[in-house]
Formats: sequence, structure tokens, C-alpha cells
Amino acid sequence: MLTITNLHATIGGTEILKGLSLTINAGEIHAIMGPNGAGKSTLAYTLGGRPGYEVTDGTATFDGQDLLALEPHERAAAGLFLGFQYPVEIPGVSNLQFLRESLNAQRRARGEEPLSGAEFIRLAKEKAGLLKMDMDMLKRPVNVGFSGGEKKRNEMVQMGIIDPKLALLDETDSGLDIDALRIVGEGINTIMRKPDRAVLLITHYQRLLDLVKPDFVHVLAGGRIVRSGGAELALELEEQGYEAVA
Repeated sequence: MLTITNLHATIGGTEILKGLSLTINAGEIHAIMGPNGAGKSTLAYTLGGRPGYEVTDGTATFDGQDLLALEPHERAAAGLFLGFQYPVEIPGVSNLQFLRESLNAQRRARGEEPLSGAEFIRLAKEKAGLLKMDMDMLKRPVNVGFSGGEKKRNEMVQMGIIDPKLALLDETDSGLDIDALRIVGEGINTIMRKPDRAVLLITHYQRLLDLVKPDFVHVLAGGRIVRSGGAELALELEEQGYEAVA
């Protein structure tokens, strides 16, 4: 589904990714761990097409397409979803309206009929229920007045509604208490643990991986993948730290 080969990327002229290679197949969940400044968020933002992240070498293909040649909205329409470490607030924009417009824009780009208002509300209620989010919260402006945990839960509802092929989740567990972490972990499993879906999960902590149970764990250090393994690798990192394992 996603093949990254020798990817180099810079921010403001400083090289952050230095020859990163990774392959993610449909049906797989991959976790990336690593020290601060290693390039984890840079990888997610580069794949998502965030402005300011310049690819200087290497390739990334997604479902047979040259991902790096697509604009951010085209990547989203192709099935890519980027979950942010710090979801932003958008005052004055209804959560429900934002989600309906986002979904229907992607459906139109794929040649599908947009959902009617009633169809969308049924879908939103279903996905909000999975994440134990009250529909009243979806009527509020996007993330305005939400706690950190509510923002992350709202983002999982967005993911459920959009139903992407590949989710890039950047420290989704950041700032979550025990209950919110469990809900988010269950949401990832319910929405994305499917044969035709895949997840790239960036995290610092074992606690989320206990819930999601990734198929592969990778250590990212110095701008490249320096070690890969199964779920047991995350336990090594928890016990020994990055320096000993990488």
C-alpha cells in the first residue's frame, strides 16, 4: 500500500529525514518509536504534504501512485488521513459541517455521490457512538473548548467518518488519561484493523501499543529507520531506552 524508498526531507534548509525506507502493506499496523527530534513527525507531515517540508531525494508511492506528486487534498482523496499530535481549533466552523464538506469533497473526487444531510447525520452518530462522543460536541466549532483528550477523540471520529485507506497517527496517545486512551485504542482497532486498511502509528509509549497491538515496530533515529521488529521491540525500548536498542 505504501512504499517509501530512501526518503530525504528538509525543513527550513535543515535535513531531518536522511534516507528513510519503509513498506506498509494492506492489513498491517506499523508503530514508529524514537527519541525526540528523530524525524517522526517530519515523516508524517512530509507524507501528508504539509507546506514547508521539502523532499530532496527518494520516493513514496501509495496504492501505485506517486504520493509526493499529489497536492495535500489529492492525497486525502486518495485515502490518506493525517492525525495531528496537537489538533487545532477552528473557531466559527461547525464540526458537523466541516466533516460533511470534507467527506463529500473526497467522495466527489472519487466520482461518488455526496451524502445527503440525513445520510451524513446517521453516519456521524454511528462513528461518534464508537468513540463514546456526545453528538452535541460535534455541533460545536471544531475542537473549540475541547480538552486534549476530547480533541483526540474528535479526531478519531473524523477518521471513522472519512474512512481512509491509510491513517498516519502522530502521537495520538499524547495527553490522554487512562479512559480516553482505551477509547482511542479501541477506535483505532474498530475503524482501521481491516484487511484493506493500514496504520502508521507514531508513539513514545508502550501503553497504546498494548491496546492496538501493532504488527511491526520500527525505531527511527537520526532521520532513518535503524531497527525493526515485532511488538516485543517496544518492550525492549520501554525497559532499556532508545540508545541501548538503536
